[in-house]
Amino acid sequence: MSTPKDLRYSEEHEWVKVEGEKVRIGITHFAQSELGDIVFVELPEVGDEVTADEPFGSVESVKTVSELYAPVSGKVVEVNEDLADSPEFVNESPYEKAWMIVVEPSDSSEIDNLMTAEQYEEMTNE
Repeated sequence: MSTPKDLRYSEEHEWVKVEGEKVRIGITHFAQSELGDIVFVELPEVGDEVTADEPFGSVESVKTVSELYAPVSGKVVEVNEDLADSPEFVNESPYEKAWMIVVEPSDSSEIDNLMTAEQYEEMTNE
């Protein structure tokens, strides 16, 4: 299982990629493998506000429905519309095709509170 080193990670298994003033958010390879085949993804609308550690959407697999938790607070500026028609991208490509939202963080210091790839791997290996 790969854990990209250039990303930050939340305890709820979301990843964050810093892109200038914005962050791109998705769920990790570990999370999608635990959930099984993803059949539906529910995401917020552009313009919505998300709050760190609060749900911003959900993913439904053949096994369960799981909340998605925002790793940072801010305004949603982009949503991955492809996931509506192709939720399987979450299983096939969690770090590339299956990003979920892009957020303009209201407090960029929240990113510093997220785990590094090494810390995340340590947590998932326990």
